[in-house]
Amino acid sequence: MTPFRFLHSSDLHLGKRFGQMPEEVRADLQQARQQVVAALARLAQERGAQHILIAGDMFDTETPSTRVLRQALAAMAAAADLQWWIIPGNHDSAAAETLWAEMAAHTSENTHLLMQPEPVEMAPGVHLLPAPCLHRFAGQDLTAWMDGYETPAGNLRIGLAHGGVLDFGSDEAGGEVISSNRASSARLDYLALGDWHGAFTLNERSRYSGTPEADRFKHAGRGQCLLVELTAAGLPPEVTSIETGAYHWQDQLLQLSPASDVAAQLQELLPENRADWNRHLLRLRVEGWVTAPQRLALEEAITKVAPEFCHFALEKTELRSEYQLSDLDLIAPNGALRAAAEDLMRAAEDERKAQSERDIASAALNRLFAYTQQLATEVDA
Repeated sequence: MTPFRFLHSSDLHLGKRFGQMPEEVRADLQQARQQVVAALARLAQERGAQHILIAGDMFDTETPSTRVLRQALAAMAAAADLQWWIIPGNHDSAAAETLWAEMAAHTSENTHLLMQPEPVEMAPGVHLLPAPCLHRFAGQDLTAWMDGYETPAGNLRIGLAHGGVLDFGSDEAGGEVISSNRASSARLDYLALGDWHGAFTLNERSRYSGTPEADRFKHAGRGQCLLVELTAAGLPPEVTSIETGAYHWQDQLLQLSPASDVAAQLQELLPENRADWNRHLLRLRVEGWVTAPQRLALEEAITKVAPEFCHFALEKTELRSEYQLSDLDLIAPNGALRAAAEDLMRAAEDERKAQSERDIASAALNRLFAYTQQLATEVDA
């Protein structure tokens, strides 16, 4: 039998708004996401795969704009040498009748909308067993029917489903629960899964492809898809992960102490290729204890590099300040400013106060320190 090769992708979430991001970042991410259909087509053509399986959540909502929908369909139609096989997920379930009616009205011959749990022969001797999400919350294992479907001996069996797997979970609250043994019980040569936005291998024959364009810090790196090759029924699949995403998401932890060189430690965490920073979204979580001068040095170092990133998010709620009398000397040796600084330091270190009150005092002292240092710099200039 000639090896059967296809791309496995899912969770394109076309039309995702990224409402938590700044306006400029939203525009970049939305544009990259709309281009993933064409990117998948190019990869399939380059790797000699004639079929692309989309395991649900092609759209982010049940009401994508006509522009988003038609552009996606146009990109699929443009790759006339490829066959697209698509099931609804929980975000774009089959219950969204208007969406799928519009899809059906404008799809080309190479695009197959699998709206019912009914097998299709996608190529001679290759059977696709889809488990579309008929409703957003089905409350049952939609792949159970696959166990009872019979195929001729020697034919390939491929499952296509969307939802969380028992003992593993889902990326969405209420995601459907799929048996972790489904590939075995249904005699599948491969089970293409969607819902989890990061690539994950459940077992030798069952995998989540992850989204082709990353969309959260939870799943670090760039988006990807899977190239799957089946050589014969019953033999293990050959699976290759292929990076597809334009943007790289990264979550980094910076742990500091009063002995830290904060600027040097920050630099060690940054991507090596500075020219590529505009394609990175970095969340920096800072923890530990620092002196006031260290905190100021950290903020200055971040101010220098952050604008070069697509997005730079700083989380410092777990960063605490350690104050010394020498720090207060840098604010003022005496007078009203010195008295105010001493009052704030006492409040920040008073264990009898609630942590929220201590944090407010600490933040005020840090601002006072930064203000006086900035003023001193301006005077020297």
